[in-house]
Amino acid sequence: MKAATIKPVKAKPAAKPAVAKPTAPKVAAPKLAATPRKPLAFDEMTAFAGNGPVTPEKVRDVYRVFAEWQATVPAKEFERKRKEAELLFRRLGITFLVYGKESSSERLIPFDVIPRIFAAEEWQLIHDGCCQRVRAINAFLHDIYHNQDILQAGRIPAEEVLINPQYRPEMQGLDVPGGVYVHIAGLDLVRTGERDFYVLEDNLRTPSGVSYMLENRNVMMRLFPDLFSAHKVAPVDNYPAHMMASLRALAPGGMNNPTVVLLSPGAYNSAYFEHVFLADQMGIDVVEGQDLFVKNGHVFMRTTKGPQQVDVIYRRVDDDYLDPLAFHRDSMLGVPGLLAAYRAGNVTLANAIGTGVADDKSMYVHVPEMIRFYLGEEPIISNVPTYVLRNDKDRAYVLANLDKLVVKEVHGSGGYGMLVGPAATTKERQDFAKRILANPGNYIAQPTLSLSTCPTFVSKGIAPRHVDFRPFVVTGKTQTLVPGGLTRVALIKGSLVVNSSQGGGTKDTWILES
Repeated sequence: MKAATIKPVKAKPAAKPAVAKPTAPKVAAPKLAATPRKPLAFDEMTAFAGNGPVTPEKVRDVYRVFAEWQATVPAKEFERKRKEAELLFRRLGITFLVYGKESSSERLIPFDVIPRIFAAEEWQLIHDGCCQRVRAINAFLHDIYHNQDILQAGRIPAEEVLINPQYRPEMQGLDVPGGVYVHIAGLDLVRTGERDFYVLEDNLRTPSGVSYMLENRNVMMRLFPDLFSAHKVAPVDNYPAHMMASLRALAPGGMNNPTVVLLSPGAYNSAYFEHVFLADQMGIDVVEGQDLFVKNGHVFMRTTKGPQQVDVIYRRVDDDYLDPLAFHRDSMLGVPGLLAAYRAGNVTLANAIGTGVADDKSMYVHVPEMIRFYLGEEPIISNVPTYVLRNDKDRAYVLANLDKLVVKEVHGSGGYGMLVGPAATTKERQDFAKRILANPGNYIAQPTLSLSTCPTFVSKGIAPRHVDFRPFVVTGKTQTLVPGGLTRVALIKGSLVVNSSQGGGTKDTWILES
């Protein structure tokens, strides 16, 4: 990894946005990619058969064996299995922290005992689309920290990249091992029809959820061995091995036996269970900033046997807190001198510093253009049509149609900082309009898609509930997409909010082998 001096494209200062009234008259929608409109949500078990009784002729082929099995199981047995699953998760300590205004609480993520099932051909579409997207994003990140060809060509406005708070000038000219910036990506997908999948969000900094994918499978295999024996389900338990192989392959200088560690913010982080779980599965140490130090341009770990050099850091600490000498000076989570060791080529960071510029929600709209520019291909999976509120026309339309749209903060996550217009009150929409006008560049908006539903066990039995899906792409010298992922489910009838912090649950996801 060597550094070179790169002269970045000069960014023009952003024009001051025009002020629009929250109660603007009807405004024509800016032209966006068309989204299929369906009279009913697509149900992955029964297609568009409606909400009546599930009869054999309504069931899609991929769910046929499951439906026949389900018909033989009484509802009280599903309730017994749900309680058993909850007990197992409590024993394993699989919890997450929910942050509130005054305090935080530790909770279990509700687990649904009904699996989500994909056919092999459905999975192939997801696999190819996600891998294509991550290849293009890696090419984009290399480009913006080197020649900036896509900016020079005017395909993406330079100011949207170079003044983005997640763009890291410290990464300019730095050649990272294998050209891989995003080693682990979690892409959030939604579905509206048989082959209608959309990317809702790219998670590229410190994506979470893998541990739930793995433990959901373990619990389901324990609860329903007879159901598993009736299906040929692709395994997910090889994810840690793929992850470890990818990290080792990108160690500095191609060393044969690198030392890999997982850098965590510590036990009070909401995803700490996952940090410990993954480190255990990969056979590596979990460390905090205080466990590492830099000497002579190399990173070392304090051990009972003395200092041990560290070659690869799978970091779950955000950029701002990685190195107090380079970023936030008051950070107690990072390692002083880490950036210098990284720039010297003596340690690999996964994911690389500066990846956040590509998973900013306002940059999301440009990913299809990245695919065309770097790969010369059309996107296999489309974006959800998106309004960027720094643009005058988009902002005027959104303010006039808040009752029909979902508005999100560009750096928001976990379902926080967003407005679901159709479910909001008039006052909530009016208050949110003021926030948009105060800082329009901080928001994007999207139509409220009719997300697909899956059979879900609820208090009144099995009923359809809306779901999304996060598969995980691992990139080293090759790309791997383990056949599975994290399905999140909105447990409240009619709700589209699947985030665990907002009351959503999770499901095991089965990919059927052909």
